[in-house]
Amino acid sequence: MKAAVIGAGLAGVECARALSKFGIQVDLYEQKPLKKSPAHKLDTLAELVCSNSLKAERVNSAAGLLKAEMALLGSVCVETAYECRVPAGGALAVDRLLFSQIITSKIQNDKNINLISAEVKELPQADGTVICAGPLASEALAETIKGLCGEQMAFYDAAAPIVSADSIDMSRAFTQSRYGRGGDDDYINCPMNKEEYEAFYEAIISAECAGLHSFDRRRDVYEGCMPIEVLASRGKDTMRYGPLKPVGLSDPSTGHRPWANLQLRRENREGTMYNLVGFQTNLKFPEQKRVFSMFPALKNAEFVRYGVMHRNTFINSPALLNADFSMRDNPLLFFGGQITGVEGYMESAASGLMAGINLALRLSGKPAAVMPPDTMTGALSAYISDESVKNFQPMGANFGILPPLEQRIKDKQQRYTALAQRALDSFGAAAADLIKVLKND
Repeated sequence: MKAAVIGAGLAGVECARALSKFGIQVDLYEQKPLKKSPAHKLDTLAELVCSNSLKAERVNSAAGLLKAEMALLGSVCVETAYECRVPAGGALAVDRLLFSQIITSKIQNDKNINLISAEVKELPQADGTVICAGPLASEALAETIKGLCGEQMAFYDAAAPIVSADSIDMSRAFTQSRYGRGGDDDYINCPMNKEEYEAFYEAIISAECAGLHSFDRRRDVYEGCMPIEVLASRGKDTMRYGPLKPVGLSDPSTGHRPWANLQLRRENREGTMYNLVGFQTNLKFPEQKRVFSMFPALKNAEFVRYGVMHRNTFINSPALLNADFSMRDNPLLFFGGQITGVEGYMESAASGLMAGINLALRLSGKPAAVMPPDTMTGALSAYISDESVKNFQPMGANFGILPPLEQRIKDKQQRYTALAQRALDSFGAAAADLIKVLKND
């Protein structure tokens, strides 16, 4: 049997290695060095573009937990990261050039992997295929993917911040739908009085924005999706007629309509995360924390994802993919990497790893492997395949996507430690069972 993997970024190399480990021949397609995206500079594989940090190493962090889970399944990216790490405090940082060179060597020396330097414009002939195109897929490949996915595809990432539910100060918030339409708890409302709003307005119009890459500065990137700071710059009251409109609401604490009101909408079925409705933004991350925490209800909010606005090709995975990363209408076509809506280097690698394992299982006539939802890997898989998710936007590893503990732990670090231990216990058992299946034990 032969599999085709398109793209040799972190997701693609993980996918190819996973397939190879189980004896499947792989054609791994990579357009470099013949053609590079505007973000890529190296000729080698698995290039880290934006940072040399693979985030926190400690297991009681979301990023550290994800890497610990991946290591249990023999991740080539985690393995290589430790081979070329550089000092970075509590983060796992690497020598970017060495990281890419080592992984390239491992792929080139793998007898089951045939590395093909070519731009893929149409799906190659294979028994199964995994598309691991990154956020800057070539236009020809993007058109092919669009043909597979229809209109369920985005060419920019315009995401509002997300906060954890248990960090919202409900003594300064209330649940209510506008004009009483819908359920009473559909939205959490964060009111402001006139003085609070005017201070917020002054802060947001003077806040510092993030710089854009040249390939982000296209006129169509932000069409129909205005950053909140741009809206604010058009006048003091423009936000009060837009995302912060107070009409149709009554604050129970005052009995009156708020001067301004931010609505938070559930981001997941469990209600552990809430989205700041209409707050797409290009502010720098520290500025988002500073400015958006000026809402009294968000004074101590924990931001599990900050808002972003940049080009990022991704598919509407909840409408298209199963939790094993296969397409619902084509079980031998998988997706992996940021195109699935996972955000971050190791998140992309993890999705590629699971897509490769599941294609290997499918080609062997065995059932799919989906990690338990109380693990970070499983929670990411659940998020990208959750049909209840509306207005889908990319998500990185964070503790907000895990199911809550049976007993609430108030201290954040103790809570994270308990969540991580539960995840590792659950993942370890599932990984052991998976390895037995793959080895036909």
